[in-house]
Parts: sequence; C-alpha cells; structure tokens
Amino acid sequence: MMTEECDDQVRRRTGGRSAKVREAVLQATLQALDEHGYSGLTISEIARCSGVHATSIQRRWGSLENVLLEAVLGYSQQKLPVPNTGSLRGDLLAFARSLSRYLATPTGETVLRILAAAEADPALAVKRTQIIKARYDVTRVMVERAADRGELSAGTDPRLAVELLVAPLNLRKLMGEPIDDKFVKQVVETLLRGLAK
Repeated sequence: MMTEECDDQVRRRTGGRSAKVREAVLQATLQALDEHGYSGLTISEIARCSGVHATSIQRRWGSLENVLLEAVLGYSQQKLPVPNTGSLRGDLLAFARSLSRYLATPTGETVLRILAAAEADPALAVKRTQIIKARYDVTRVMVERAADRGELSAGTDPRLAVELLVAPLNLRKLMGEPIDDKFVKQVVETLLRGLAK
C-alpha cells in the first residue's frame, strides 16, 4: 500500500526533522505524480502519502506547483547528472543515454507530458520555464568545456546545442516512438556535424 511505503521511507531517513519532512514530501509528490498524473496531483494526496499535514506543506511551499518544481528538479538532478568524459562526443552520448533512460521511467514520461501541456495552466507554465532554465543552466557546461578544449568555437550557443540534443529524444517519447541507442548515436553525430560548421 502506498501510505505504508511512504511511512517506511520516512522512518528509514536520517537527519533532522525538517530534512525528513522535506524528503518525505518530495518523494510523495513523485509517487503521487506516477500514480495519478498531474491532473490528479493535489496537496491532500501528497499529505496522505507523506504523512505530513497539508497545512504544513502549504505553509512551507506555498503552492502545489512549488512542491512539484522542487520534486522534479531534484529527481532530474539525480537521474540526469552532467557527465564529464573529457570529450564533447562522450559527454553528449552519456547525457543522451541518461535522458533516454529517464524518459523510459514513469516519472520521466509524466514530467515530459506535464511540461509539454503546461500552457493550459498559467501557474504551471511559469514553473515549466523555471524547470527548463534550471536544467539548461546545469547542462550548458558540456558545451562550455568543449569550447575551452578547442572542440568548438567560442561563439557556440550552449543552450541551442543542448536543445538540439534533447528535442529529438523528447519528441520521440511524446510520439510514442522508440529511443534506442542507434537513434541516440545518430542524434549526437548529426549534432556534432552541425556544431563543427
């Protein structure tokens, strides 16, 4: 049962009460997102699963969108670390493979679908912008390191390069098409040829 799983997780965690509450709420948010999707995600459901009172969640985060933002960013940082292989090709391949694995998870797919449909919800659209900006701020280092190593010209736009990497993978997932390693390699090689011009 979902509540028992959440209770077990809270009991196993170490650290202060505030850290335990935060972790319980963020884990409960991801679990509720997997189970109900964004349309069924509520502060009440997060409270039920986490064992943290809804008013405490509301007081700490202020809104459902703020809880979702923190949960999604934390999950993304954990599942999508920025590689440092020593080459742009290696970094792009490693990151694209991590992204394809992330998109294959229920949470990764749900997050992608929420971000794609965010325009229908103004509050969520603002959070989507924050999520995307936060991820680009982290991943741009792959392109900046490559420029520092002389693999790319100094004028290469890091955000555009990352967008050109992730967009085909996201689109494939949204269209329900497979993302295999052959496709990942094709995307990376095509991007490298484009960046070299």
